[in-house]
Amino acid sequence: MTTTQDPPQIFLVSDATGDTVEKVTSAALLQFPEAKPRLRGFHRVRTAAEVRNIVERARDEKAFISYTLADLELRSTMQDYADSMGVISIDVIGAMMVRLSTFFGHPPVMKAGITMVLNEEYFRRIEAVEFAVKNDDGQEPRNLSKADLVLVGVSRTSKTPLSTYLAHKGYKVANVPLVPDVPAPRELFEVDQGKVIALTIDPGTLTRIRQERLRHLGMPADSAYGLKENVVRELKWVEEFFAAHPQWPVLNVSGKAVEETAAEILAYIARKKEGGEARP
Repeated sequence: MTTTQDPPQIFLVSDATGDTVEKVTSAALLQFPEAKPRLRGFHRVRTAAEVRNIVERARDEKAFISYTLADLELRSTMQDYADSMGVISIDVIGAMMVRLSTFFGHPPVMKAGITMVLNEEYFRRIEAVEFAVKNDDGQEPRNLSKADLVLVGVSRTSKTPLSTYLAHKGYKVANVPLVPDVPAPRELFEVDQGKVIALTIDPGTLTRIRQERLRHLGMPADSAYGLKENVVRELKWVEEFFAAHPQWPVLNVSGKAVEETAAEILAYIARKKEGGEARP
């Protein structure tokens, strides 16, 4: 049983991986910044007995239930049993399916195979994240040929956060740092050059970012890494380097959130697939 000291609980119930119910619930919780609930997942719930057991636990622990269940009987069991037990619950996509059914003029397919598709998508993203971690900062040049995208740029041009963000979208992303007087790995020029995306940034922005990085590391502010004249020289060099590889689209990340740059990259990919103008 909960006590007055216990944080409120939200049970996340799903017949698949729980990714959807967690994302939707977490998005809604952003509107309640002072609430600090404990989220507990109950995934791959497939039977009425499991549903009833979860509802009873929620009653005993005074929890809220947020759920996504494709099977109509399970959804009905959850709703009816939760109501009878006095447990507050919400079907996070059921209402949308009802509305869409009205809009399209036919009911949803409610196929069990959709769960399999969701699972495959989930594991694909997990694999992509692992790939991004292992191939961050040019660690494994031999794997560049396995990447869906290869990001290149000088230090502190958002290569790592972009790689991670895009990995969560299911893309295998490697990134390679470009440093004056240090040859880029030969594998970079052996991969499909249409996969390579160049990142650049304004000198003032990069100088500020590097100065902040130096402060964070406890290093002197006058280190060559953060001096503006060196930053300008480095960016001039990489501009010439990019010009020698005109197949690479060049994106300026100055003042942009990772999500903004990622959206440009995804739009670029979409245009390539459609066979239209691909340049960002």
